[in-house]
Amino acid sequence: MVIEVGSVVDGVVSRITAFGAFVDIEGGKNGLIHISEISDVYVRDVRDFLSEGDKVQTKVISIDERGKIALSLKQMKKQSQEAERESDSPPRNRFSRNDQRFDRGENKRPARQLSASFEDKLSKFMKDSDERQADIKRKTDSKRGGRGSRRSD
Repeated sequence: MVIEVGSVVDGVVSRITAFGAFVDIEGGKNGLIHISEISDVYVRDVRDFLSEGDKVQTKVISIDERGKIALSLKQMKKQSQEAERESDSPPRNRFSRNDQRFDRGENKRPARQLSASFEDKLSKFMKDSDERQADIKRKTDSKRGGRGSRRSD
């Protein structure tokens, strides 16, 4: 099999290091999945995601002039997720505004009701915030000795 940039290859994790995982791929070649290409989340230790002997399907992201092959699990996952989204959802008209008037829940409410609930939430947040600020001010003023003014002797 010819290995090209962008192709998907199957392999087996042969060695794990602090900076990534080496994968034996078809044709007796080796590739490296760098720690930054393992997952979308922060990877502190490669062993949290992979172990030696794991069978993986990766995407070839580069091949340098010395023949070193860079692989990516992260891009492979993104590619498969995009394919799933395209197959699951019916085609949509990008410019239709009808979708924006309703939420995605079971009971489709008009946008006016959504904005009203947003206003209610905002009002509640502002009230809670003002109460917290008043409490903080009251506590800091008592530590300063009153209204923040200095005592004169």
